[in-house]
Amino acid sequence: MKKEKNPIYERNTLEFVTVALEYCAFAEKAGDEGLFTFVDKATKLLPLLYLKAALLPEAETDEFYEPELSVTEEMYENIRSRIATLLGDKDTYLDTFHADMIYSETPIAASISENLADVFQDVGNFISLFRQGNEEVMLQAIALCRQNFREYWGQQLLNALKALHSLRYSDETLQAENEEA
Repeated sequence: MKKEKNPIYERNTLEFVTVALEYCAFAEKAGDEGLFTFVDKATKLLPLLYLKAALLPEAETDEFYEPELSVTEEMYENIRSRIATLLGDKDTYLDTFHADMIYSETPIAASISENLADVFQDVGNFISLFRQGNEEVMLQAIALCRQNFREYWGQQLLNALKALHSLRYSDETLQAENEEA
C-alpha cells in the first residue's frame, strides 16, 4: 500500500513558497533601486515564479472554504503605484492577449504595474494563508493558488514579462542608464 504524499511538504511546494516570498519582497521594495535594476531582477524572477507555480502539486479543494485574504486594496494600490512611478512612461504596453481584442481593431493598452500587482495579490494571499501553519488552510492555499495561476495571474505574469523583456533588452534609454551606473 502506497503512502500518500502530503502536497504541503513536497519539494515543489516548498520551492514555490521560497520564490513567492522573494517575489513579494521584491514587489514591496519596488522603487528602492534604479529602473534598470528593477527590470533586470524582474526578468529573472518572474520566469522562476511562473515555473514554480506551474509545478505546484494537486491539492484537494473544499468548495465551501472561504479563505481569509490578507492583501488589501491599499496594499495592492501601494504596489501598483510604486511600480508605476518607477516605470513612468514605460509602464504602458500594448496587450494582444486581452479578451476585448477579439472585438477591437485598435490595440488595447495595459500596464506592467497592474500586471505585477495582480500577481502580488494572489501570491501574497497564498503566503499569508500558508504562514498560518494550519494544514487544512495550507492545502486550500495551494489549491487556490494553482487555480488562480491557471485562470488569471499566470497570464498576467507572462504579459508583464513580455513587456519587461522588451524594456530590458531593447530600450535604448534603459541601456544607457545601465551603462552610466
